Amino acid sequence: MKKGDVNESFPFPFKENEYIYRYSNNSIPLKKSKCVEITSTYSQEIKLKRDLLNKYPTRCYQSLPYSKKAQWEIVELIIENLITYYPQYFEVKKNGSNWNFHNKLLDEKQEFIMGDHTSLPIEPLDFIGRHVQEDLILMMQRDANLYLDAGQLCFPANWSLAFDIGMNFQEIHYPIPGFKEAGLDQRILQFLLQLEPGNPWGRKNWSLMAGNRLDTSLETFDQWGKGRKLVTKKNAGKLVHLRVEVQTLSRLSRSNGILFTIHTHLLALEELANKREWLESFYRILKELPPYIVDYKGLSLFKDAVIDYLKDRLESGADLDA
Repeated sequence: MKKGDVNESFPFPFKENEYIYRYSNNSIPLKKSKCVEITSTYSQEIKLKRDLLNKYPTRCYQSLPYSKKAQWEIVELIIENLITYYPQYFEVKKNGSNWNFHNKLLDEKQEFIMGDHTSLPIEPLDFIGRHVQEDLILMMQRDANLYLDAGQLCFPANWSLAFDIGMNFQEIHYPIPGFKEAGLDQRILQFLLQLEPGNPWGRKNWSLMAGNRLDTSLETFDQWGKGRKLVTKKNAGKLVHLRVEVQTLSRLSRSNGILFTIHTHLLALEELANKREWLESFYRILKELPPYIVDYKGLSLFKDAVIDYLKDRLESGADLDA
């Protein structure tokens, strides 16, 4: 990337005067029923996804036996998204229940019978997840609650699908500080339970990473967590990355489940800092971040070094875009 050439496609998560560190339901209705996005890093991320799934299948994919019907519904939803928004890259030919899916980016074709588990070499959710950059989580509704019944998770932000499978909404979010005490668990759960088919919602979640690794699973913490101790004001620009998850929530009309998609984006601080508006906003957010959020997001070891780096960039004022 050239100096001053800020990645305008990056989903910067902060709005002016918005205290985004305060946990809340910051979901917004989506104008389009679009739950997947193809970006310039598609080929690299799909290769990484598939490598992880092949090497660590139980870490990256989990499902409960009764999730198959909803999995097929997700296959249908995602393929319809792909051919609607990216017809130059994907197509499908249908003859009744017989589908022939063509991924032109990968030059791959797959024939299958919609709803027939034996017509695919792997489970439906695992199959379609290998064609999109998003992690895919299926939450099923039972007893006025939501349960994690299946998921393909290759790029988690310090959590474990193998540990969380089968848990309900409150159990999954228990580690978030103040989530239960502030009553957010019930408010957000009620919001999710009221989602309607055809009316998807989206939100963004952020964190800071010492490195540019997408696979930050709980199981691999020993590999990426130690990078936090290496951050200095001098190397923060290149080493530290703003990690943003673009998440969508879609109600499945037949199974009544909810598809939760997570598309992870990374941007080095030296690139973020080229844009004054982003630099000023992020500097202010980090300085005001409460200690319990700093601890939860794992920033304690390197927050001060990042703040010093951002402050220097602000004071120098050099090479900043307006």
